[in-house]
Amino acid sequence: MPNFNLQSNFKPTGDQPQAIDKLVRGLNAGKKHQTLLGVTGSGKTFTMANVMAAAQKPTLIISHNKTLAAQLASEFKEFFPENAVHYFVSYYDYYQPEAYIPRSDTYIEKETQINEEIDRLRHASTNSLLTRRDVIIVASVSCIYGLGSPADYQAMHVQLTVGQKIKIDEVLKKLTAIQFTRNDAALGRGTFTVKGDIVEIFPVESADEVVRVEFYGDIIERISRINWLTGKQIAGMQKTKNNSSSNVNRQTVGIFPVKHFVAPATRFKESLKAVKGELAERIAYFKKQGQLLEAQRLEQRTNFDLEMMVATGYCNGIENYSRFLTGRQAGEPPSTLIDYFPKDFLMFVDESHMTLPQIGGMYAGDHSRKQTLIEYGFRLPSAFDNRPLNFKEFNSRINQAVYVSATPAAYEYRLSGIATKKVRVGALAKELVDFNDLTLKINEANSAVSQQVIRPTGLLDPEVEVRKSRGQLDDLIKEIKQTIKQKNRVLVTTMTKRLAEELTDYLQDLKLKVQYLHSEIETLDRLDILRDLRLGKFDVLIGINLLREGLDLPEVSLVVILDADKEGFLRSETSLIQTMGRAARHQDGKVIMYADKITGSMKRAMAEVDRRRVIQAEYNRRHGITPRSIKKDIRDDLRSNMEDKDLKTKRLKDYRQIPQDELSRLIADLENQMQLAAENLAFEEAAGLRDQIKRLKMQNPKFKIKK
Repeated sequence: MPNFNLQSNFKPTGDQPQAIDKLVRGLNAGKKHQTLLGVTGSGKTFTMANVMAAAQKPTLIISHNKTLAAQLASEFKEFFPENAVHYFVSYYDYYQPEAYIPRSDTYIEKETQINEEIDRLRHASTNSLLTRRDVIIVASVSCIYGLGSPADYQAMHVQLTVGQKIKIDEVLKKLTAIQFTRNDAALGRGTFTVKGDIVEIFPVESADEVVRVEFYGDIIERISRINWLTGKQIAGMQKTKNNSSSNVNRQTVGIFPVKHFVAPATRFKESLKAVKGELAERIAYFKKQGQLLEAQRLEQRTNFDLEMMVATGYCNGIENYSRFLTGRQAGEPPSTLIDYFPKDFLMFVDESHMTLPQIGGMYAGDHSRKQTLIEYGFRLPSAFDNRPLNFKEFNSRINQAVYVSATPAAYEYRLSGIATKKVRVGALAKELVDFNDLTLKINEANSAVSQQVIRPTGLLDPEVEVRKSRGQLDDLIKEIKQTIKQKNRVLVTTMTKRLAEELTDYLQDLKLKVQYLHSEIETLDRLDILRDLRLGKFDVLIGINLLREGLDLPEVSLVVILDADKEGFLRSETSLIQTMGRAARHQDGKVIMYADKITGSMKRAMAEVDRRRVIQAEYNRRHGITPRSIKKDIRDDLRSNMEDKDLKTKRLKDYRQIPQDELSRLIADLENQMQLAAENLAFEEAAGLRDQIKRLKMQNPKFKIKK
């Protein structure tokens, strides 16, 4: 079996070697939880790759954002070209979950558009996990949703071997049982065709390879892999006179099911009976409560699903019956992608300060939506068991994990052996880390935290100043003008949309080139605004939360935080550190916080930035490094005429002008917004975003989502 073979023209530099060494020693010592504190631009991905190469274990990397997951998967494929690197995310181009809004009596039917390529990649992931060990899967948080039993998925795969005695009809029955369909006209994924003594099968995980099985009577004489388009043989094996096989690339071929939700025929029949039994109980309950409409609705919908499953073995929404299909008990957690991994697997949680809370919150949102559907007769109570893992169940499935972030939360630090303390913030108790002593604690023997704060460019975290709010506007204008004179850019963060807009108007009246950015700005316009800032079309960007993923603005040298002393999500130490980091790509980076008092969050954020600056400055001094700003090309502008006042309308009418990579990010951003709206039970908003994605794709028939 191939080993993980890391290939790179670079070697670990800065503090990467010590971080890699400490993480590997921790894994070898059996530590379950470790944390990699790595600032932006320090090469965390390369460190992760080196740890994987040393650990030699199947690895799962979880990201909170599927666009970032795609980027990670691409990078790891470059690092490990000889190994199985896969991308596993939700396979929907858009997804509107089934929902019911009682106050308006509005039922929103589940509507999805499955991306066939992502579906293929999901099957390629599970196939590799069940057949080899040199596997790296980069996944979004969708990996904690039910996926079907890995035992059933593997047990039901069809195994074909050269020299095997089996009738063609028996092979076809086995293929049909795992949801393959026959199509002699047009072969596609999940189909097979029969031509005399030759059966051609298009595996569901394959991109362009078809398995050709040639029979001689009831004996499999030859198995070949051919390109489905050209018909050229890629690999083959055949039976010789002495019953041995020659040109053997694969003595045996395994064909896995088309769907992850599969069940043996005996259990399938039992599951249908169980569904009917639960249906009868639920109808009786509704009738007893006088809810005749709900009883009739549930009976019609469930019976239709049962008829479809009997006729085709599948129905839309079959996952709602997954508890019976997989033989689970009520309340028992579902099988997920994690269950396809061997017990000794390694997990990385990327951007853990964002990913872990997202994992922890998915169960409650899903349960709330299903509860309404069940109460009003749209689903059986067993639909509750079609769900993501709760946080406790997720933790129980961890073998060894490394949490990766520039701003790990207290939770990750505590798991990794660094003591935390609880303090009261307002009316709530909060778990905190003392950043002043963090360097000492990281160096303690029992600490499982590795830090990586040195950037290859030698850039330091920005200097931070706190100024009184009195007279802040005049002071801000003065700082903006000084920054503009140096041909640099400014970011200003406010607490409200109204303040962002009014401050923008005020500064524009002073003939400053300013723009605001907040959630009501359409996604397409956000891309243009960020590009215009870099191009110098305006000098100041004002917003509420400028922490959105992918905000990479090397031209920004000044970050201003208004109302820094207003404790809360936007002014927590994590948010403040992340906001300060926006100025860390420029050699003259500076942060100004306007506040009348120094809150606990401000104090902790400044302590952490100061701690990092000391380490970075000392490293630069020892190695004679002069910090230099990051240089990054500005992508072609979407606009052909920057002075056209009607450009927005023209641009929205013709999306074909959008470059391919920008279009991928745009649609991914809209999909993330739609998913967030659905998770927050804002189903009408989600439906609107779904329609926007549809319109975008209809005007781009050649669009293919970037994997």
